Amino acid sequence: MQPGNQFGEFLRAQRELLTPEDVGLPAIGRRRIQGLRREEAALVSGLSPEDYLRLEQGIEQNPTEEVLEALTRALKLDKDAAASLRVLARPAARGQQVPESPAGTDEAPKGLAGLITAWPNQAAWIEGRLTDVLASNPLALALSPRFAPGTNLMRSVFLDPAFRDLHAHWDGMLVATVARLRTLIGPDIDDPALAQLVGELSVRSREFRALWGAAELPMEVDTITRLTHPQVGALELETERLAIGSPGGPDGRYLVILHAQPGSESETALRRLAAIASGSSPAEAHRILPAPVPIESKRRVQ
Repeated sequence: MQPGNQFGEFLRAQRELLTPEDVGLPAIGRRRIQGLRREEAALVSGLSPEDYLRLEQGIEQNPTEEVLEALTRALKLDKDAAASLRVLARPAARGQQVPESPAGTDEAPKGLAGLITAWPNQAAWIEGRLTDVLASNPLALALSPRFAPGTNLMRSVFLDPAFRDLHAHWDGMLVATVARLRTLIGPDIDDPALAQLVGELSVRSREFRALWGAAELPMEVDTITRLTHPQVGALELETERLAIGSPGGPDGRYLVILHAQPGSESETALRRLAAIASGSSPAEAHRILPAPVPIESKRRVQ
């Protein structure tokens, strides 16, 4: 394949998801490959084997709309995968910058970004509609550098082995991540940025292809994030996801907060990590914090 041939890689990934029976062909003889053979994909697409091979190898880079429609039908692509196929097929779409989202939706609110930076014992970050990290605080970065601004969490989850090592319950994490992306995008599946992200992950991750293609995903109700940190060990952290409002309503951005139950071993470990990240004395991590004074008591004192 040609270097950077994402369109061809996407075709190959999609045909590997199908069996001959899926497309109405008999399975003859012993098969040594997964999914459809190239010549079988060509047959059900109505293309010659040579033409299909040129597409998958990246030699032919300008397929017509009729060819794209034939590939969509033959490979049984759903609406999301078909949109990804078209984005990857067009040199203009690959060479030009993906259109920006409406003003402000790809930026963290400055006031909120400054607020979470001042939180010493809660890990927090702000993520965009497609799970791009827009801002994060020092404790989030201490948990993992994958929470740094500019990181896409979908790519980290499916493509970064180090991120996998951090999470204790990985399979549930994968399901929850894909289900959350579906919820975040809502009906806007024609977004070019979404098509590009889904296309890349479909090519590079077999796990993502299987989950994204599933008709339904179980909705995870567990609000506990379980991590295994190389410096402080096991952590069980409560997870809060708060939609960030805008004048026109929620725009897909979320504030994500990880915090420990008061008095728990995870609280001690999280404070140790915060002390390490800030360069504080180790003794600071074990200091007992005073109980908060009720608001009514404060008023009486005044």
